[in-house]
Amino acid sequence: MDFTPSEEQAAAQGLAARIFGDLSTHERLTAAGTGSDAALWKELCAAGLPAAVEDVGLLGLVLLLEEQGRTTAQVPFAATCAYGLLAVAAHGTAEQRERLSPGLRDGTAVATGAFPGRGGVHLTDGALYGAVPWVPWLRDATLVLVADAGRALWFVDTGAPGLTVEPVETTAPWSAGRLVLDGVRGERLGNGPEAYASVLALARTAFAGLQAGVCAGSLARAVHHTVTREQFGRPLSTHQGVQLRAADAHMDTEAIRVTAYEAAWRYDERRAYEAQALTAAWWASEAGKRVVHAGQHLHGGTGADLDHPVHRHFLWGRQLDAYLGCGGEVLEELGRLLADSRPGETS
Repeated sequence: MDFTPSEEQAAAQGLAARIFGDLSTHERLTAAGTGSDAALWKELCAAGLPAAVEDVGLLGLVLLLEEQGRTTAQVPFAATCAYGLLAVAAHGTAEQRERLSPGLRDGTAVATGAFPGRGGVHLTDGALYGAVPWVPWLRDATLVLVADAGRALWFVDTGAPGLTVEPVETTAPWSAGRLVLDGVRGERLGNGPEAYASVLALARTAFAGLQAGVCAGSLARAVHHTVTREQFGRPLSTHQGVQLRAADAHMDTEAIRVTAYEAAWRYDERRAYEAQALTAAWWASEAGKRVVHAGQHLHGGTGADLDHPVHRHFLWGRQLDAYLGCGGEVLEELGRLLADSRPGETS
């Protein structure tokens, strides 16, 4: 395995770091409230970053999402790329790729996914019925990838007759909504359960990469605070308890990153990656939760300020923990997968 970024991946990551660093500031995030930063999304699309994902692959996307996570930038980047561009590239027909991909590349279309499918949507007489309690970035989306009870995938237009979006506020400001389908006609994507499993694993890997960035950003803020803040005449960072807590958070962050890299690399190399995606999701859920708690704790009383930038990392980390399925749930799924696999299938 070689996770060294290619020249194209490194260039895209550098560009993403500059744009997110310059534009996803504390002041802009405060002004955005619980909604998206439309101007930042426009800038990312103008720079060609969503379009680049098809060339840099899932590992490249993970690198880009790390940069988003460092700044908790409020844009539907992960959802559009995982449930839109890469899903269409992997499972769409030639006609679907030609028709859907241009809008997803330039930002005129925004995709999200009603994932994972939990049997809340049913197909009856060719139409979709049911509801999904919350879908990230749904209020921004023009397309939603929906999984029905049989795990077939359907693209539905958010402006379609019978589709309703009800705003929902989540822990992190992800422009979420409740999706209600009442006789909505969708467009089939892929070949059923196989495509569903592939897209779910892809999305888990992408959001694990996002969590790696969220944790790295939280830890960086904690390091800066403890180095510059003094107690009893010396920096907080010189206290052994602070060092141990920060070291544990660093190791957890690296574990999230390397497991996400492995799953993404295997996807790009067209190897089995479902078990690795679940492993990355488990680390992102369990370790991510620990890291953002540590980041806030290491800020002491300052970390209790809901307006402090580190609190956003805490909210994102907890939201990603819930979205990835929570550690115990993911671990149970991984155990079933390993128990059902033949030797060599997940190696």
